[in-house]
Amino acid sequence: MPGKARPGKQKNSSGAKKRFKITGSGQYAQQKAARNHLLQQKSKKQRRLAGKTIVTSTTYKKQLKRMLPGK
Repeated sequence: MPGKARPGKQKNSSGAKKRFKITGSGQYAQQKAARNHLLQQKSKKQRRLAGKTIVTSTTYKKQLKRMLPGK
């Protein structure tokens, strides 16, 4: 229909899409950083812990919900 403005679609943040997954309980999970390069100089403990997935702090839940509206 001409003359009627349609609302735009909500867009996901492409950066957040790649970095966060939603768990079954509705929390956001993310991969820890520092696991890609310069591993030789990092301690064994640091390398081991960097490979884990962690649940994101609830502080960022509102921001993540806005960045991932369709999820």
